[in-house]
Amino acid sequence: MSANAEHLSDPELAAAVWDLEPLVDGGGPDGARRFLEDAALRAADFAARHSGRVARLDASALTTAMRELSAIRELTMRAFIYAQLWHEVDLDDEAASALYQAVAERRLEIEQIVRFFELEWAAQPAAEMERLLDSAGAALDFAAHHLRRIHDAGTELLSAPEERVLSETSPTSRLAWTRLIAELCSAIRFEVDGEEVGVGTILSLREDPDRGLRRRAQEAFASALESGLRTRAFAYNALLHGHATVDRLRGRGHWLDAKNRENGISGTEAQALIDAVVGRYDISHRWHRLKARLLGLDCLADYDVMAPVGSVERRYSYAEARELVLDSYDSFSPRAGAIVARFFEDGWIDAPPRPTKFFNAFCESEAPSVHPYVLLNHTGRFGDVMTMAHELGHGLHGVLAAPRGIFHVQASTIVAETASIFGETLLAERMLANTRDDRERLAIIGLGIDGAMKAVHWQIAFNRFEDAAHTRRRSDGELAPDTLNKLWAEAMDDYHGDAVEPTPGLEREWSIVPHFFFDVPGYVYGYAFGQLLALAAYARYRQVGEPFVEDYLAMLAAGGSRSPHQLTAMVGIDLNDPGFWNSGLDLIDTRLREAETLADAGFSR
Repeated sequence: MSANAEHLSDPELAAAVWDLEPLVDGGGPDGARRFLEDAALRAADFAARHSGRVARLDASALTTAMRELSAIRELTMRAFIYAQLWHEVDLDDEAASALYQAVAERRLEIEQIVRFFELEWAAQPAAEMERLLDSAGAALDFAAHHLRRIHDAGTELLSAPEERVLSETSPTSRLAWTRLIAELCSAIRFEVDGEEVGVGTILSLREDPDRGLRRRAQEAFASALESGLRTRAFAYNALLHGHATVDRLRGRGHWLDAKNRENGISGTEAQALIDAVVGRYDISHRWHRLKARLLGLDCLADYDVMAPVGSVERRYSYAEARELVLDSYDSFSPRAGAIVARFFEDGWIDAPPRPTKFFNAFCESEAPSVHPYVLLNHTGRFGDVMTMAHELGHGLHGVLAAPRGIFHVQASTIVAETASIFGETLLAERMLANTRDDRERLAIIGLGIDGAMKAVHWQIAFNRFEDAAHTRRRSDGELAPDTLNKLWAEAMDDYHGDAVEPTPGLEREWSIVPHFFFDVPGYVYGYAFGQLLALAAYARYRQVGEPFVEDYLAMLAAGGSRSPHQLTAMVGIDLNDPGFWNSGLDLIDTRLREAETLADAGFSR
């Protein structure tokens, strides 16, 4: 632990903190409230002029109306992001928590005022919708795909009064449970070697080179999850049942339908991905057996799964990590490198781990009139450097797509993850190209395989747990903590096979995975989709060379203005190709075979 404490004294890391004021034009919490009041006035005026009249808008009036809605949404989003980010850098700050709740509630009230527009738009005949969009032409490009998606979702919409009830009760239903879980998880403390640490730090210890420390951390983690488990299980059951209720009301046939629609793919396409990965669990089993050899063990324990192998055990200062990541992006494209550099130069990153800070990493880029914000918890491990490259891939995507406006700045999850994982791949390949030592090469390949396992096979195991939990909750009623523990253990056992021994008590880990508590469940398969898509894109880059670069940046710049199928076609990838998923899995297999060859040659020690 002393090495970690020493690393946290890194002055450049300590200085890497956000300035949230640009989000609210320097107005602080009062600025966020003023944004919402401005948005509320605009929304009320908009509703007075357009409610009940959407079907009578011509192309020009529709374009003007969508620009007004864009401005209203931008104001509410900036206020919400300000409150959310302030809350997440210190989850114990009561003032931040109070503002976050107040802003979330007010934002939903404003959205409800203009909700009529989507309902009336979705009720129009499809032919009339297309006629209007064609008539508007390029003037409506900033909203056209968004409008098509609203119309497509119209089959799920209820009546205006019913939609209002669902919207107005969400702060005290699903959003309240989601917030409760986040705060309960952030409050858990784990004692390791006499030091009390938060969730983010203890999870990072899974990658520590000291096996004894990994074991002690894992045992502390598993033990601490027992306290409060019943409360977290109750909250999860509430979310499961709430989602089932909304699915029933909206006529959805499967718990994953909402996420598939949001992602812009069919249930058949999502299931094809899941089946392909589950069908190649042998890759994860082989890797875990090989890692046991590399670590000199007969069998891995679960706290060894993310352990480093070889000479990349070293710590990276914040400055060293920054230079590695910048070099990787700049070598791919000077334009991309210059954009990524701004995140460091202009203070768009909050990087130091803190006990009450949100313990994961993310990039927030949903307000295109303001730069993206990246949250990290940098402790100096190579995995943290990869996380930096990952989140800055999202950041690059957000900056490039910002001109598309608020309706299209965000691509669906499955495409958005491609940019982040492509960034990780750039970093890994850059490091491999610069090493001439086979032991170090094996170590870097191992870290890359670890990343692929975490993004693909592990996330699909998460999906299998979610599928079992949602299905069982709908058929059996409320699920006891022990039942959820069993479902988690079964999903992990399938992923690990006989290659990994579990730590007693770790079957409770489901209760601290934040993605399960998002308001639209099913998020996790997007990581696998993005990883395999990014690998396929990187293979195209190696095949095509320089011409690929501009196509790739153009795809990112398109944001969410096109469907996933149209976006990936921009870089020569056909999502309808039945061999697509296996081609990505084969690339992971190729790296694994290279690692096996190097290990057989005696470069493991």
